[in-house]
Amino acid sequence: MKKLLMMVSIGLLAVLAACGGSGSENGESGSEATVDILVFADAGWNSIRVHNSIAQKIIEEGYGIDTEVTPGSTAATVQGLREGDIDIYMELWTDNIKEVYNEAIEAGDFEKVSVNFDDNKQGLYVPTYVIEGDEERGIEPMAPDLKTVEDLKNYPELFEDPAEPGKGRLINAPSGWAVEKAITQKMETYGLNDSFVNFKPGSDAAIVASLADAYEAGEPWVGYYWSPTAVTAKYDLTLLEEPAYDPEVYEETKGTELPPNDVVVGVHKDVPDAAPKVVEFLSNYETSSDLTEEALDYMNENEDASAEEAAEWWMNEHEDIWTSWVPEDVAEKVKESLS
Repeated sequence: MKKLLMMVSIGLLAVLAACGGSGSENGESGSEATVDILVFADAGWNSIRVHNSIAQKIIEEGYGIDTEVTPGSTAATVQGLREGDIDIYMELWTDNIKEVYNEAIEAGDFEKVSVNFDDNKQGLYVPTYVIEGDEERGIEPMAPDLKTVEDLKNYPELFEDPAEPGKGRLINAPSGWAVEKAITQKMETYGLNDSFVNFKPGSDAAIVASLADAYEAGEPWVGYYWSPTAVTAKYDLTLLEEPAYDPEVYEETKGTELPPNDVVVGVHKDVPDAAPKVVEFLSNYETSSDLTEEALDYMNENEDASAEEAAEWWMNEHEDIWTSWVPEDVAEKVKESLS
């Protein structure tokens, strides 16, 4: 009898260990996860950090799974997603990594589960005061008729390059970025090469520094950027117009708007089986450029605010949005955790 009781006890312990030995999703939302931790990619910009923080809060508090973040370049983190070192990528800018993205999807290395936002913009910007002036700052309009990229050829002296007097300076993207080649071709297409220097900075930080210096001084500036970013949230910028995107024209001359760029949420191929409820939540994750820039603007206005703090602020402001992504019991757990 003692042997029988001992065997039964050992069997029960084995069953309990099998049920509770790995990470699990807690609460009424189901208990199907087989992971202890999910790893997010931080590719180096604030919007992905905000979206990471929103998703992490929901996963940790609502589903009871720990998370962590792996920082790195776009190339390194996308490779990490392909190899399984990273589980979740909240902002895959698909057009910027088109070849690698399509190859990885075709190979089944990772899956697209939702479109985070698809209303982003990129192209050549000027500070709005260049066109409209700024009465509060005592800035008169400098180029009231400037509307399009092609119009720039009428204003080389306004954007004068200090190293080449008589020519304007157009700030391109850094060499090595896919968009840098597109803008170089645009300059040829729009007839800007005779009047503008194609200036290629060494980094994103160099673009931001040149814009910040010009903006604070109220001086003219023209260059490449994109939204949503902390930069476009902080500064009042105007995107110069181009013809509507046409795939054939763009492929041949780049003489249209830059192509639309779906910014998607991707997960490593093993995550849907390992954490199906989390993937179900992520499949509902959808925001917009404006919603994203609200959190970035909060960080700008509160200089000590972290991405995590901006995410909590955003979740308190937009409870109706994020609660629609998850079951009611999960939403209640997360709401209780918000300060």
